[in-house]
Amino acid sequence: MELIRIIMSRSKPYVGFVIAVLVLQSASTAATLYLPSLNASIIDEGVSRGDVPFIWRTGSIMLAVALVQVLTAVAAVWFGSRTAMGLGRDLRREVFAKVTRFSSEDLHHFGTPTLITRATNDVQQVQMVYLMALNFIITAPIMSVGGVIMAIREDAGLSWLVWVSVGVLLVLIGLLIAKLVPLFSRMQLQLDALNGTVREQIAGIRVVRAFVRERFETERFTEDNWQLTQLSLRIGQLFVLMFPIITVILNVATGAVLWFGGHRVEAGDVAVGSLTAFLQYLLQILAAVMMGSFMAVIFPRAMVCAKRITQVLAHSPSIDEPANPQDPPAAGTGCTIEMREVSFNYAGAEEPVLSDISFTAQPGRTTAIIGSTGAGKTTLLSLIPRLYLPASGQVLIDGADAALMSRAALVERVSMVPQKPYLFSGTVASNLRMGNPAASDADLWDALRIAQADFVDDLDMPIAQGGTNVSGGQRQRLCIARMLVARPKVYLFDDSFSALDVLTDARVREAMQERTREATTIIVAQRVASIQDADQILVLEAGRIVARGTHEELLTTSPTYQEIVESQETARA
Repeated sequence: MELIRIIMSRSKPYVGFVIAVLVLQSASTAATLYLPSLNASIIDEGVSRGDVPFIWRTGSIMLAVALVQVLTAVAAVWFGSRTAMGLGRDLRREVFAKVTRFSSEDLHHFGTPTLITRATNDVQQVQMVYLMALNFIITAPIMSVGGVIMAIREDAGLSWLVWVSVGVLLVLIGLLIAKLVPLFSRMQLQLDALNGTVREQIAGIRVVRAFVRERFETERFTEDNWQLTQLSLRIGQLFVLMFPIITVILNVATGAVLWFGGHRVEAGDVAVGSLTAFLQYLLQILAAVMMGSFMAVIFPRAMVCAKRITQVLAHSPSIDEPANPQDPPAAGTGCTIEMREVSFNYAGAEEPVLSDISFTAQPGRTTAIIGSTGAGKTTLLSLIPRLYLPASGQVLIDGADAALMSRAALVERVSMVPQKPYLFSGTVASNLRMGNPAASDADLWDALRIAQADFVDDLDMPIAQGGTNVSGGQRQRLCIARMLVARPKVYLFDDSFSALDVLTDARVREAMQERTREATTIIVAQRVASIQDADQILVLEAGRIVARGTHEELLTTSPTYQEIVESQETARA
């Protein structure tokens, strides 16, 4: 069972705390079981005989035992809470670390909403059931067994009431659990669906407003929310039945003990104090069964959550660190990038996105890639930093297969400005230092100067999550500056100048020439003006390179390139 495996395998750092919980809970339960016996002694030997000194002595013992019971119970809860919270923290950290190793393909396989739910809500459910287990699952068996022994010791003639009460309670709670298990499974899936809807609507809020789709999206959210609400109500309706059932059984059991016990007291078969103790033990037994039943009710949801967490932890990333990395020798200021008959297709796609891609990008030279939307330009660029692995062929960096290089060696050589620039919450400095934590303030200002980020007047300028407090062009320039701070040997620009006006675009490319002169530069662009000075231009169409050469050569040899140039000139006119 995944839940037990998760708990057992991750409890090793907390063995001392778990042992403390076991000892303290045992002591607390033993003290609880001892109290009714002392109370019976006071009634039968003290009150009935008028022995006041005996009452004081036994009462003092009861106070001491009660104090021990309270202190050990509090200490047990403290150790149990520390253990459960520590396990939850470790599990969240493990899930997060695993997800950060996932490739884009792995992330698409699970989906962002469910990964968020599994790392938060699912872990919380496992953490909660572990806390409840440490507090209840130890106490319940000791209380049940000990209560039965002590009850029979007080009056064996009424022991049949124990078995009947416990049996009825177990049957009824079992029926409730059988109904709740499938509902809990559906609830986690519904939470995923609701998270997905909310995330999609927040991410696409501009599109929603642009097309005045607020009412439609509200209705879509309302539908998902209504389904989750109905499911929660159904679970609540079943769950709430447990407490009236337990209350009824407790009251009926109490009445039965008083009725049948009263006759036994009248017949002289049992003393009043013993009957009182028997009633207390019966209530303790039923309380223990109730605690166990409560655990049984929350266990199914935790089991579902544990299974979902295990699926993430057991998933092997499609792109992982090679067992025996084969890194190329230390490079100078640039690297040679070569693709040999590379093909690639996304999971589930019928046709490959790229087919038979072969080219070489040399240090000190700029290679540009241009083509229509959907031609595969971004996918081709993403193969170089190993964001994806080719289905066939090789991507070579200084003669070494990129698929076999260590991540550290790859990151040291290659850096990329993605098509959709993303900034993290923090400051300008914290974002720029992602590629090089040791960069000085002078390095940051130099990178900002080259990227034409003249809107930054303070390195501590705050940046919101995703860079939402700056414009699209400012985000692009900050991402370009971030890559410049990293000082890679291979610069990859994935349509990284699209949000810049023509003048700023030209200034950025001119300022970058000094920094990238000896490096290898590969640019994906839509505008011909951004790549016409490139040493090599690859024209991509339907996932294939249909032409290559300089701007002047392609104007005379490539109809596809000519169409692109003419369309942009017409658009400008």
